Amino acid sequence: MSMVNVKIDGVDVSVPAHTTVLKAAKKAGIDIPTLCYLEGVNGIGACRMCLVQQKGSPKMLASCVTTVTDGAEYVTNNAEIREARRVNLDLILSTHNATCFTCVRNKNCELQSLAEKLGVDTVEYEGENPEYDIDMSSPAIVRDNNKCILCRRCVAVCNNVQDVGAIGFINRGFKTKVGTEFDGGLAEGVCINCGQCIKACPVGALSERDDTQKIWDALADPDKHVVVQTAPSIRVGLGEEFGMPMGSRVTGKMAEALRRLGFDQVFDTDFSADLTIMEEGTELLKRIEKGGPFPLITSCSPGWIKFCETFYPEFNENLSTCKSPQQMMGAVIKNYYAEQNDIDPKKIFSVSVMPCTAKKFEADRPEMNSTGLPDVDVAITTRELGRMIKQAGIDFVNLPDGKFDDVLGESTGAAAIFGATGGVMEAALRTVYEIVTGETLEKIEFEAVRGTQGIKEATVKVGDLDVHVAIAHGLGNARKLLDSVKSGEKFYHFIEIMACPGGCVNGGGQPIVNAKTLMDTDPREVRAAAIYDEDEAMTLRKSHENPAITKIYEEYYGEPGSHKAHEQLHTHYTERKKY
Repeated sequence: MSMVNVKIDGVDVSVPAHTTVLKAAKKAGIDIPTLCYLEGVNGIGACRMCLVQQKGSPKMLASCVTTVTDGAEYVTNNAEIREARRVNLDLILSTHNATCFTCVRNKNCELQSLAEKLGVDTVEYEGENPEYDIDMSSPAIVRDNNKCILCRRCVAVCNNVQDVGAIGFINRGFKTKVGTEFDGGLAEGVCINCGQCIKACPVGALSERDDTQKIWDALADPDKHVVVQTAPSIRVGLGEEFGMPMGSRVTGKMAEALRRLGFDQVFDTDFSADLTIMEEGTELLKRIEKGGPFPLITSCSPGWIKFCETFYPEFNENLSTCKSPQQMMGAVIKNYYAEQNDIDPKKIFSVSVMPCTAKKFEADRPEMNSTGLPDVDVAITTRELGRMIKQAGIDFVNLPDGKFDDVLGESTGAAAIFGATGGVMEAALRTVYEIVTGETLEKIEFEAVRGTQGIKEATVKVGDLDVHVAIAHGLGNARKLLDSVKSGEKFYHFIEIMACPGGCVNGGGQPIVNAKTLMDTDPREVRAAAIYDEDEAMTLRKSHENPAITKIYEEYYGEPGSHKAHEQLHTHYTERKKY
């Protein structure tokens, strides 16, 4: 690797050729302010916050798009640079609806932090401030262009990472804004509700629809039996909402907090993840026996499902008919649990806590109603649960460990890893291998399907059969994978696709990580490592070993893939219009 030597603010630093001044400065321990820059997503020099100068030149350079020159000296801090940054920030603030105290991003807003850092406490300019209607059309995402600073980060992640293209820039000059095709609401276009735009936004222009009041109302209703389920990724993300280190495992604290909020029963979506493996694994085995249709594609990610229905409807028959773990648990609660406890399903208010904004859309799908009622009444994000715990005055960090309720609180390590890309595949392989061969896996970790590589492939020997599998995360990678299958270039028996880069641990509803932290810390890797630690700490690590799963089949469903299981735990798909 070719290296170059530069000097930044008098500090000598050696970096690879083509390194930006921004990253070279970071290596030298110098922090240059940024706003539009987002590691791996957006680097366009639009906000002009990262201005620097090369010694001997009066020209201002955007350090996020300027590569270092060998032997050059750069200045990141002088009176001229500070004034240019302050003026640029003033101009951004002059058109920003700064309702900070009531904004969902208060104290976690990069614009707010930058103003504090640069000492901007008054706005000198009065900009043109057009008023926009707040887009509330989506069941998952709220869009408020009054707070948008035109940094382009949301557009970049939607178009370049997710390859969905639901949003883009329309109009020119002061009329420029982020909009959708034909300038309609998000729900009218191709948005798949993944929420990656929310995580990319540095301010409060994008947020999840807040459904917490519905839960507070249900908890206060004496006629409601209110239950909650929590997805695998919540236990490695929720702690960040309370200042705990990224990847902290807070499973017990989370269960205790939910109990103190007043829920009648606290269940674990990991249980229904194990149930999903039993149903999906059986589906795979039946397709292998019949010779197809292949590939079988996982159905746990609702953002991916809507993407497939919209852009690749020809693959709808390849989608597993299994409901996602969220919806399976909802169906189990309003059927099995209701019958076992003699509770009228109409009195059950079922809540899910998910790392995913698209789960709100999924819960609203009309086919998700195994009792004629919604399987899940309300789905909230990790962030929403964090707000509820704070509103209740619960000292989360110092909580003792609580437990989930039986039977729907029992799970295995295979269920825990659903939160990481490759996790569903690995969990399925652990079970399918042992069912087919009748042998015990000596090593249950399938390393080939782990990691954050965009597309992963593996061939797994299951008895006499070579099972060809693939994993993709992030919908840009999903496109590439599906196109290779469509063209006949690739053949797989089983494919796992997660809409969000890194899988659910990096879902659109997870704690928002600021751009500075993302320059040297990858939440996908840190949270996934915690997920795998959770798996390794479990006594049982294969879905078919879960005694609660055995119990529910013996008492209620009969066997995986039974008629009753199909009625309650499976679903169907539809082709959606692109525009």
